Amino acid sequence: MKDFTTDMTKGNPVKHILLFSLPALIGNIFQQIYNLADSIIVGRIVGSEALAAVGASGSISFLFFALCNGIGSGGGIIASQYYGAHDDEKVKNCIFNTGFIMLIVPIVFGTLGFVSAPLLLKLLSTPSDILPDATMYVRFMCMGLLFVSMYNYIASMLRALGDSVSPLIFLIISTILNILLDLLFVYRFDMGIRGAAIATVVAQFASVVGSGLYAVQFNQYFKLKKENISLSGSMIFKILRLGVPMSLQFALIAISTMALQRVVNAYGTVVVAAFTATSRIEQIVHQPYQTLCASLATFCGQNYGANKKDRVFAGYKKGLLIMAIISLVMLIVMQFFGRALTGLFVTDPEVIELGALGLRITSIFYLMLGTIYVVRGVLTGVGDAFFALFNGIIEVIGRFTIPILLTSMLGMGVSGIWLSTGFVWAISGITAWMRYYVRLHEPVTGNRKLFKRVLNNHQ
Repeated sequence: MKDFTTDMTKGNPVKHILLFSLPALIGNIFQQIYNLADSIIVGRIVGSEALAAVGASGSISFLFFALCNGIGSGGGIIASQYYGAHDDEKVKNCIFNTGFIMLIVPIVFGTLGFVSAPLLLKLLSTPSDILPDATMYVRFMCMGLLFVSMYNYIASMLRALGDSVSPLIFLIISTILNILLDLLFVYRFDMGIRGAAIATVVAQFASVVGSGLYAVQFNQYFKLKKENISLSGSMIFKILRLGVPMSLQFALIAISTMALQRVVNAYGTVVVAAFTATSRIEQIVHQPYQTLCASLATFCGQNYGANKKDRVFAGYKKGLLIMAIISLVMLIVMQFFGRALTGLFVTDPEVIELGALGLRITSIFYLMLGTIYVVRGVLTGVGDAFFALFNGIIEVIGRFTIPILLTSMLGMGVSGIWLSTGFVWAISGITAWMRYYVRLHEPVTGNRKLFKRVLNNHQ
């Protein structure tokens, strides 16, 4: 089988970014189909109340996944830097130490989530008619946390080495399996939400087994020798130094999403269902941006490791251009086809109209959303751990204050829910750009002293 690793320290930056992004984008979309399959099948077969239960549990499941995923992503960036520096032994040791951490962290947080699920759902003011199903769904997601976290760790390492194709293959297989099992358990065996949850966990298990066997068998960096299999305090410190702030950022975003979910829950089951539908659609919207972010992180990480600073600046500029094109296309789609997209999830006309309105509002802010991801990718690639945490704090503050301000104090009602999302993106996008400009901006004169000082500070 072909080794898909790619050295991004030479060649056309745009070509590297796009060629890396395409399979990663397809992979991310297939990963989101896990949630889409559950939501569409549950919403159309079981009903809008069941869809609301799945949606009400989403922010809590994301919180515990986020706490685990940041560590794996941080390890991937460290691996990409060593790969760019052509230090193969450090790459292998990074893979081992990150894997050790990723075996422990999901078990701890998965157990915590399983136990605390009812309390957290009640704190979010989850409607009583969907509380039992939402609790059950959260607990199943926590049971599968180890599998999804380990898959994302393996995928992160493969992508750090320039391989975005192999993770895609296993995602496609597991997603197809998930859909088939959804139809079998929910439609054929009439197991309701429980069947959808079981299908997701089984598919996640299949993805980690398949990708793990492939990596060990066909990727040279996963062929660890005795000297690579050793716990290193300095390596673990580097992984945690970058991974923990990323985990905290993701966790803060999850907490901010929970704060918004609490506002949504107060409006009743119909609004929760509409918000769930738009949230699932916007998970797909996020995928091109997340893929671009991951591509830029790998590109900038490898070039940072190789000390090729000009290529880091080039990656940022080209990333902004690609992001702007993506934003324009998705804006047009949401403005004209939002009703049809919402109708994929439910048949209730009231839910469909409300969801279409939400998509028309949030799509206006896609350019600012994309800016967050471009800057995050560049700064993550050069090891700027502070930005991830800072950006998460900004989003939490916005999510806790703006929804209440718009929906209650300014009397905008339900429309203020989606407008608040757009405003939070705008604030986070502006602060992200300011962070880049202050810390890594390329001076017009060509002077690189500032960038050199920043890089040295992160070494």
